[in-house]
Amino acid sequence: MSVLTRDEAQTRARLLDVHHYAIDLDLTRGDETFDSRTVIRFTVRADEGTADTFVEVKPAQLRSVTLDGQPLDPAALDENRLALKDLAPGEHELRVEAAMRYSRTGEGMHRFTDPADGETYVYTQLFLDDVQRVYAAFDQPDLKAVFDLTVTAPEGWTVLANGVTEDTGQGRWKAATTPLISTYLVAVAAGPWHSVRTEHRGLPFGIHCRRSLAPHLDTDADELLDVTRACFDRYHEKFDEPYPFDSYDQAFVPEFNAGAMENPGLVTFRDEFVFRSAVTETQRQTRAMVIAHEMAHMWFGDLVTLRWWDDIWLNESFAEYMGYQTTAEATRFTDTWTDFGVTRKAWGYDADQRPSTHPVAPEDVRDTASALLNFDGISYAKGASALRQLVAWLGEKDFLAGINIHFERHRFANASLADFIDSLAAATDRDVHAWADAWLRTTGVDALVPSVTGDNGSRALTVRRTGERPHRIAVGLYDQDPGDEGLLTPRERLDIDVPQAEPRPIGKLPALVVLNDGDLSYAKIRFDADSFRTLRESLSGLPDPLTRAVVWNALRDAVRDGDLPAATYLDIARAHLPHETDLALVDGVLAFASGQIADRYVTPEQRPAALSTLAELCRDLIRRTEDGDHPGLRLIAVRHRIATAAHPDTIAAWLADGTVPGGPELDPELRWRILTRLAVLGATDEAAIAAELANDPSATGQEGAARCRAALPDTEAKARAWEAMFASDDLSNYLFTATAQGFWQPEQADLVRDYVPRYYPEAVALAARRGPAMADAAGRWAFPAHAVDTDTLRLGQECLADADPIPALRRKLTDQLDDLARALRVREAGTA
Repeated sequence: MSVLTRDEAQTRARLLDVHHYAIDLDLTRGDETFDSRTVIRFTVRADEGTADTFVEVKPAQLRSVTLDGQPLDPAALDENRLALKDLAPGEHELRVEAAMRYSRTGEGMHRFTDPADGETYVYTQLFLDDVQRVYAAFDQPDLKAVFDLTVTAPEGWTVLANGVTEDTGQGRWKAATTPLISTYLVAVAAGPWHSVRTEHRGLPFGIHCRRSLAPHLDTDADELLDVTRACFDRYHEKFDEPYPFDSYDQAFVPEFNAGAMENPGLVTFRDEFVFRSAVTETQRQTRAMVIAHEMAHMWFGDLVTLRWWDDIWLNESFAEYMGYQTTAEATRFTDTWTDFGVTRKAWGYDADQRPSTHPVAPEDVRDTASALLNFDGISYAKGASALRQLVAWLGEKDFLAGINIHFERHRFANASLADFIDSLAAATDRDVHAWADAWLRTTGVDALVPSVTGDNGSRALTVRRTGERPHRIAVGLYDQDPGDEGLLTPRERLDIDVPQAEPRPIGKLPALVVLNDGDLSYAKIRFDADSFRTLRESLSGLPDPLTRAVVWNALRDAVRDGDLPAATYLDIARAHLPHETDLALVDGVLAFASGQIADRYVTPEQRPAALSTLAELCRDLIRRTEDGDHPGLRLIAVRHRIATAAHPDTIAAWLADGTVPGGPELDPELRWRILTRLAVLGATDEAAIAAELANDPSATGQEGAARCRAALPDTEAKARAWEAMFASDDLSNYLFTATAQGFWQPEQADLVRDYVPRYYPEAVALAARRGPAMADAAGRWAFPAHAVDTDTLRLGQECLADADPIPALRRKLTDQLDDLARALRVREAGTA
């Protein structure tokens, strides 16, 4: 398939002014394809003579094309491009009729049949160039147009779209005309939805899900709508421009690849956010943040849209920052930045230290295939961190003033980084352009290290920097509490600009110095020797969870860099995590300790001891929460106790009894967790898996069964799972992921050893057949991450050099191999 280059897009944007799309979809044509009819009205701006261009479409069958009433040959379609030649200046009308394929990979028009009740649902995901799987288009973000959409759907279905939809009878639905939007933002979701509708500030609001999830949506409907209304009102306090569309629907859809998608007026979310089982307050907070994130896009991304994909950060960094900030301001979830610090920010730090790193605002995104690779921890987490630093440096008042100037200048149009910086500069006297050059056009993570000098009573602090970015940071100075040596008492935080003009006097020697306290900048931090001794003894005595998040992130970075032994990290976790109260911190530390340290950073010989430490830690947390006052903390401890079980007896007894002693009772999510771990340990079988699936025949149950079957430690089970993933294209995106998650297990390294060399050529072939979404899944979930050895690294490097994987898989393999090389270095440092 041809990808669109930036040069081609710029040429076409100079040539065309696209006015209007009329799209008619027929969803009653069977299980494999749907009909798509598109009429595009556009103007050619050629100054003299005629001009050539092209329209994109990826049909199962291109039936007819007419340009200004004259037929064009459908056989002229070249991959996804149909040439339009000798176009005279002036207005034109293009008509395209085609049959289009439904997707099972979350791209284009995804089709899903719910195993719980047999009902079918379809929805679009048209980002980045998947528009062409649904309708013919001049497919680039800066050719905005007005859209009219009609849909023919089966009886009993409801059709949702960007605007209010009307049932006109006989299965026909018509959506209200949109304002100017980009092609990739058109959205349709159709099926027998369960809906909860209301109004707010004169606009219709709705939340929608599959019928089989109706009881769970209804349980949380008040919370979902309260968060939506609160964020909507808060954005209207921040932004001068009112919400620009005629309604606000949120559809929770099955087998969705991303967290959510910001389609104007119809945001689509993965329906795991409709909680079927018990969840923690942090998971509810994450859902609220995603709601706030996607709503921010209605202004930044939909009202004002990037001109080309090099500015994807303008969409995602802004929405990421606003999502966390607005959730903290407008909802009951006030500790969002702690969760950001311990989970999302680590995502950015990791991505920024790989060879695939790129600036937040890259200058060279040559084509759409390259652009797709930049939806990563840099565009989201690092970009949001940079904006948080910008607000700390600029001040929120001037920042919001610049944002509102930007909306006013570019409403219903497109903008670039230069436009954004110019808008900010119009609101302040500070040199925003220099800030942008330092923060948005550079790569890598700066490091900040404290140095305390002088005599006791007249100490001074110097912050040494490795890197080139300016930082405005808070520095926390902490003293031991004289009444309780386990507690640390903060002095007033110091505000320091790095690089410093001179050392900063701090008085007497503190017990602990924490750089970037409050986490307003983006940098690795380290500790002086006295501070490290203090935090080893008193980390849990820090009063602010955000400070503790900064410290835990610093320890995590030190392990990854080989500067802190993995065993020391586990010792600190063992000592302090049983006293932790913040759920995001407990979950984040345990996830790193089990998923990275126990599974990758320690040797196979050291792994049992690591798992034993984590199991003891989880037991301590379970004992501490027996009074029932901390159900979220107990749930996290139970989940991780299951994941770290080295022997089946305890968790098998929980499964047999249907409860953990003292609670919680086992809901479907916990039952599948236990059964998966029992499968890994060889303590269950196909009959038990089938029985569990009979009790939970939902889509989630199907995924749980696939995961368990792939995890069974016998050769036939592994062969069946491998064939399902790589020899057949029958698995949907979610079932592929579930199978891959079960397949590789550190406990089964000998059993699956022969599959490691097979992975690389078969993943390359799969990606070439099934496209970027499945390439991403194959690179992320099916990679043999447990196989931390030089042979796995060598085979991967040979694959990159010789096998020519498609860009999406190449990027994933590049990152995985860098993580593998890092794990080898950490092991070497741990045994030195």
